[in-house]
Amino acid sequence: MATADDPTTTLGLLWDGPARPRRGPRHHLTVDALVGAALEIAEQEGVDALSMRGLAARLGVGAATLYTYVPDKSALIALMVDTMIGEAPLPHTRPGDWRERVEAWARENLRAYREHPWLVRLMGAAQPVGPHAFAWTDSALRVFDGTGLTGHEALTVVEAVDGYTRGHVAKAVEADRAARWTTPDGRTWDTVQDAFLEAHAEPGRYPAIERLTGVPGTEEVFEAGLAWLLDGVAQRIRERATG
Repeated sequence: MATADDPTTTLGLLWDGPARPRRGPRHHLTVDALVGAALEIAEQEGVDALSMRGLAARLGVGAATLYTYVPDKSALIALMVDTMIGEAPLPHTRPGDWRERVEAWARENLRAYREHPWLVRLMGAAQPVGPHAFAWTDSALRVFDGTGLTGHEALTVVEAVDGYTRGHVAKAVEADRAARWTTPDGRTWDTVQDAFLEAHAEPGRYPAIERLTGVPGTEEVFEAGLAWLLDGVAQRIRERATG
């Protein structure tokens, strides 16, 4: 029997769909409709605003009705995450060589996270693996077919790029939030912070920072870091070809 921490029920829902509805009142609902409404709440109010009771109210049913479709909120969230993953193009179907495909999926992931900042936290938590996530990983591994990398090496690259993107996107989301922030008199986050630091950071105390001639933007930092990461992968592939 599955326990509260056992993902078996959620995995079954992800891969096999809902079980036959229990006896009781019939509702014109589907799991897809539940997930779609939950995504709307996350987009409009943030994932913290998502509750089974609030979702039921939006759909015009009792909260108990939802549990005939999904076992709990964690299962609903797993469905939401897998649905979002399914909206991304499969990496191996993108045009170009392996590097162009990796760059394309990394940029697409960065864009998607910034457009859906509530997703960042959910993707960072342990989630049961759904069919869309499985298909995406399989496709990402296929990007490296013919490069000479082993399957484990290809998986290492996929995980490294994914980890790099997720790490960077957390800062990008905060930068986006700061860019929208203003004081009542129209000052921005950067102008308030810069004025404070100018008054409190003693000259000569932070010499390496003082030597900087400018602070690169979010996209510039992301592209540079991604290029350095993939340069190392390219070097490994060249070594395999000539070794």
